[in-house]
Amino acid sequence: MNASIDPKIVEKAKVWLDGNYDSETKNAIKEMMDNNPDELVESFYQDLEFGTGGLRGIMGVGSNRMNKYTVGSATQGFANYLKNNFPHKQQISVAIAHDSRNNSRYFAEITADVFSANGIKVYLFEDLRPTPELSFAIRELHCQGGIVITASHNPKEYNGYKAYWDDGGQLISPHDKNVIAEVNKINSIDDVKFEGNKALIEIIGKEIDDIYLKKIKALSLSPEVIQRQKDLKIVYTPLHGTGITLVPQSLKNFGFNQVHIVPEQAVADGNFPTVKSPNPEEPAALEIAIRQAKEINADLVLATDPDADRVGIAIRNGDDFLLMNGNQTATLLVYYLLTKWKENGKLTGNEFIVKTIVTTELLADMARKNEVEYFDVLTGFKYIADIIKHFEGQKTFIGGGEESYGYLVGDFVRDKDAVIACSMIAEAFAWVTDQGKGMMELLKDIYREYGFYKEKLVSVVRKGKSGAEEIQQMMADFRANPPKSLAGSEVVTIKDYQSSVSKNLVTGEEIAIDLPKSNVLQFFTKDGSKVSVRPSGTEPKIKFYFGVKEELESKEAFDAVSIALDNKIENIMKDLGL
Repeated sequence: MNASIDPKIVEKAKVWLDGNYDSETKNAIKEMMDNNPDELVESFYQDLEFGTGGLRGIMGVGSNRMNKYTVGSATQGFANYLKNNFPHKQQISVAIAHDSRNNSRYFAEITADVFSANGIKVYLFEDLRPTPELSFAIRELHCQGGIVITASHNPKEYNGYKAYWDDGGQLISPHDKNVIAEVNKINSIDDVKFEGNKALIEIIGKEIDDIYLKKIKALSLSPEVIQRQKDLKIVYTPLHGTGITLVPQSLKNFGFNQVHIVPEQAVADGNFPTVKSPNPEEPAALEIAIRQAKEINADLVLATDPDADRVGIAIRNGDDFLLMNGNQTATLLVYYLLTKWKENGKLTGNEFIVKTIVTTELLADMARKNEVEYFDVLTGFKYIADIIKHFEGQKTFIGGGEESYGYLVGDFVRDKDAVIACSMIAEAFAWVTDQGKGMMELLKDIYREYGFYKEKLVSVVRKGKSGAEEIQQMMADFRANPPKSLAGSEVVTIKDYQSSVSKNLVTGEEIAIDLPKSNVLQFFTKDGSKVSVRPSGTEPKIKFYFGVKEELESKEAFDAVSIALDNKIENIMKDLGL
């Protein structure tokens, strides 16, 4: 045994060795103790905690890994919290779904067993389903909570556990912290009830699918346009994930007749064999779909991540395809929604959209011009869901999204929804095509009207315990020594969401930020640039979001202005030492 290992880590591992854990787990711990001390540290140096996406980690043995026992403990803590919160409810109920990842069904069944062993009714989906359908099912079945087993777009080694409240939104404060507090009260694995009560577990499937798809179809704003453009060729890839269950059906319901699925990626497979990473943000993930689109002369490519809550798109541009980033797709979708709501006479002055603080400011500009209220929230779609909940029955949510490829239209789901987004993006594409335009031409029109906004995300990966410490030090350094100027433009405002203070560096004025505390810093410059810095809540990385803006006088000037904006971002990165 390596003497340099923190004794607390060894002590925690020995609790597992002495406790009521299975022999396979104990043998794996002994192997780490004898031969792999670094892995022992990574497996036990902390307990998995809820971040912006819930519980997420590498699958394996230990308190810092996704396994039967960490999933069981999280479920027991959540079960205890539900019973504390709904003491007069005759039958507390939850819904459970899972994605296509390795062990996802296994973890979903363990979760169902622990809930049912605690006397909680469980609605368990029969097979893999999109994360947003879980959010919908909670609301449709009047559940008090829900769980989806997924690690979203993380590499194949990961799995995760997203917890939801009775509104269909992911847990937010105080519920997220309180659930963790309940989990931390579990002193022994013997406190977890693993023996399920099968009488309390009900399998659900098609009946929920049908209601969900019907509600999605009712969101359509231009059915007559789709009738005229029904033969638009669309290539769709679920990237080996859950989107295959509902996205093609929803597109068909909308009236699209030419939906071509990428066959080799239509197979649900937790090893994601055809991609390096099943992340629609990464161009490589769309390569096979784009190749197929070129072969059949398609117009639009749609790609959803493994749990089908995010979507990436590529649009035809001559003989090639252009990949849209999350801010561009959000811009096109929100522009379409606002335009059609106005044309259809649906704007009454009581509507709103929501975006996250790191998403393009162009959405706010469009909302203002259309006299639609908008709200900024912290990163994480659960905060968008919270705004929708806050105004339920008072104001109407049109739509919203975040730069990380997550969008929502309508309020019957309370999480980002790629089934809805694919359907509405395809409709927006048909609407633009019907006007004899392309999506890129529309985007240039928007930039001419509102200004050319350009964004870039840079992620700095720092893995493990030492990496987490390095990320925290980077944030501390930015707070102690913030940049005075970026790309030659003076920093005029700093927003620190951890101290909830927005400081105007010119006047010295300080304004309170009315959002939950979060480890995020934002720097705003005199020329309108915005830089946001935050450690990821779900991955071992620190993220830098850059947003810059210039006027676009004509479509012909697009390329030159685009290069100038790229140069500005490069200069800001140099100033930050990236």
